[in-house]
Amino acid sequence: MSDLGEQALNKVAEMGISSQVDEVKNLDVEIETDPFKLMSGTVDSVSIKAEGLVMQNDLRIEEMEMHTGKVTINPLSVAFGKIELTRPTDAETHVVLTEQDVNRAFSSDFICDKMQNLDVTVNGESAIVDTHYIEFGLPGDGKIFLSTEVLLQGTQEKHRVAFTTVPKVSPGGQQVVLEDVQYVEGQDLSPELTEALLSQARELLNLKNFEMDGMALKLKRLDVQKGKIVLESEAHIENFLSS
Repeated sequence: MSDLGEQALNKVAEMGISSQVDEVKNLDVEIETDPFKLMSGTVDSVSIKAEGLVMQNDLRIEEMEMHTGKVTINPLSVAFGKIELTRPTDAETHVVLTEQDVNRAFSSDFICDKMQNLDVTVNGESAIVDTHYIEFGLPGDGKIFLSTEVLLQGTQEKHRVAFTTVPKVSPGGQQVVLEDVQYVEGQDLSPELTEALLSQARELLNLKNFEMDGMALKLKRLDVQKGKIVLESEAHIENFLSS
């Protein structure tokens, strides 16, 4: 395919991705085909590489890669700034989240607001608590570390809850489950508070946060390393990324 044609397709795809995220640092799209295949609506492959993507809920992605095989499109749609699929396609995706990325999300207003005025049981008694300074860590050994300072509204007492947990791929690959909670501090304070923290961590790692319009992800592999999490998924794409 001519360079001009490739550039046009790549530009349309880049605009589509940019329109669906809050921010992106670097973005590179490579669509391979040739003039004769494009006339019949066939694209050999699509490769997308992005760095510094900021998705919904202020969740930043350090790195994302997506690769497809052959894709069939409506060639006329490109003239209207779209890449319209004539049939769904599948892709392999690779996402890297750093410890700093997830900590940023835990510090967002979206999460902080949900962790205030919690009605929980503390030391066997009903209490309203606020949480402060939620810390997310990736110490290695396949574990996640979570800790927070808890303020009891009635007495203004402060307590700390800290624990590790092990993330696993759920059956069916639709979400991340967190198992094997091991306390560092605050084990007897409030199981409900622990569950609230786990719930927010599960929500941040939910695959829905990484999907764009017309895309559904299925998690295949989860690799928790020191300082980062690597997610390998299958993407089923009904509509391609168009602005």
